[in-house]
Amino acid sequence: MTQQAPIKRYPPLDAWRFDAMTKGQEKLWGLGKIADFLGVSESTARRWANCDDVPIYKPVGQNTYFALRSELDAWLRSK
Repeated sequence: MTQQAPIKRYPPLDAWRFDAMTKGQEKLWGLGKIADFLGVSESTARRWANCDDVPIYKPVGQNTYFALRSELDAWLRSK
């Protein structure tokens, strides 16, 4: 019987880890910036963030949203 590799447990994604993982203008923090990028109101961006297919994220325990420009671009192109 072979041993399985242990499952890696990563700490929750927060603003500091996210910033460290991405570079430059790729990241958008806050509904205001996300809404501006999408050309919609903050309330629309908030409503879309609750849809599973929209790449807008809210880290657990955080009161802010974030998104990646490249993911939003790909999502917009798919519409």
